[in-house]
Parts: sequence; structure tokens; C-alpha cells
Amino acid sequence: MTRIIIQGIAGRMGRAVFELVAQREDCEVVAGVDRIDPGLGVPVAARIEELPVRGDVLIDFSSPEATRAALTYCRGALLPCVICTTGLTEEDQTLIRQAARTIPVFQSANMSLGINLLMDLAQKAARLLGPGYDVEIIEKHHHNKLDAPSGTALMLLGAIQQAADTPYEPVVYGRHAAKEKRGSREIGIHAVRGGSIVGEHEVLFCGPDEVITLSHSAGSRSVFANGAVNAALFLVNSANKVPGLYSMKELIQSL
Repeated sequence: MTRIIIQGIAGRMGRAVFELVAQREDCEVVAGVDRIDPGLGVPVAARIEELPVRGDVLIDFSSPEATRAALTYCRGALLPCVICTTGLTEEDQTLIRQAARTIPVFQSANMSLGINLLMDLAQKAARLLGPGYDVEIIEKHHHNKLDAPSGTALMLLGAIQQAADTPYEPVVYGRHAAKEKRGSREIGIHAVRGGSIVGEHEVLFCGPDEVITLSHSAGSRSVFANGAVNAALFLVNSANKVPGLYSMKELIQSL
């Protein structure tokens, strides 16, 4: 039985992970970390250093500041961790890479298998269609989401840039700043915030006389919770706790 600690257990995703794990027989949530106790029947520490029990793996759906504390704690405790928090800086990414030298770290801005398929399709489209098609990325999320553009939109951008023969430049975040013709190698990213949208992403390849749209829509947070739990079990079991930085690519290969 894999013992899971959830950082951000009082948040939407933390609760979704808890509810999913409660339905499984191969793992259990033994503790949480959050500023408030959501009353889920497990001990909750306000700070990760105050955890009253040990676990086998940590799932982090929190904030960049809390993620930094989690990395320090996990390195000291030799605890594998799954980092799902978005809005991280390049300095945070450096901390993640440093931690991965000591412990297994799984990181993805989006834990959905479908999103990772979308990334693969977007790469194939970028290679096939080439510079004759303008590329735009549109992401939509609920009105409580703090970071924009989403981490997933940035993942899609990175995947497309990696596949392109010539990088798209510049990257334009919205088009209000300048009233001018679109550049032939620009790539646009647009963020929508409203209501209770769980997560929607579209990649548009706009060419002469046609538009190709690749899209993904999440119906509930259980999609991401399921990916996070599978990643946690992957670190504990498949990876055999070997230090390193793991991603959805390794998880999909293991499945």
C-alpha cells in the first residue's frame, strides 16, 4: 500500500486527488499540507516541515512558494515527489533539477494523457504544415486560476517550437499591445478566464483557405488527479526510487 502525502489538500485539485485515492486499493492518503484543514479525516500540517507522519511519495498541487519548501523537505527526507504546480519561475525549475539529482521528481504542468497526445499531434502538424501556416494557441480556465498563460499552453508552445525547422518568433501574448500586421513567424497565445471552466486548450494552424484545429477539453479534475496518482505510483514502483527528473513521456511508456 503506497502512502501518499498531498500538499495543497484543501484546494480543488488536492481534494480531487484525495477522493480518487479513496476509491483505490493500492494506495492511501496518510497526511496533507495546507493552511486550513479541510476535514477529510487525515492529519493536515500548515507547513510541510510539521508533517506528523511519513509517506512514500508527495503529490504537490499548491503554489510556487509551497513547492520550493516541498523540494527542500523532500530532498532532506529522500521522499519522491510529483510536482503539478504551475506558474513556476526558471529559478524554481533549477531547484527541481537540483532535487532530481537526489530524489525521483516527476513534473508536468498537465497530468492528462489526452493533453500529452495533443502535444504529439501539434508537433506532427507543425512538421508537416511548415511555415505556410500561422499558429495560435488558445487556453481557457476558471476565474480563480492565477497564472496566465497556463502551464499547459506553455508546454504546447515548447512542443511546437521543438518540432519547427525555424523557431516561431516572436511569441505574442494577446494582441492589444500593438496595432500592426501579424508577422509570418509569430505564434500567439491567448488566455480566457471565466466561470468554472476546468481546462480547454486549442492549437490553430491557419493556412491559405483552411484552418486546422487541434483541441482538448477536460470535463472534470479527475482527469488530472488520475494522472497525478499514476505518476506517484510510477515513482514508487516502476522507477524504484531512482533519482532523476521524470515526465509524462516515461509514464506513458511504462503503461
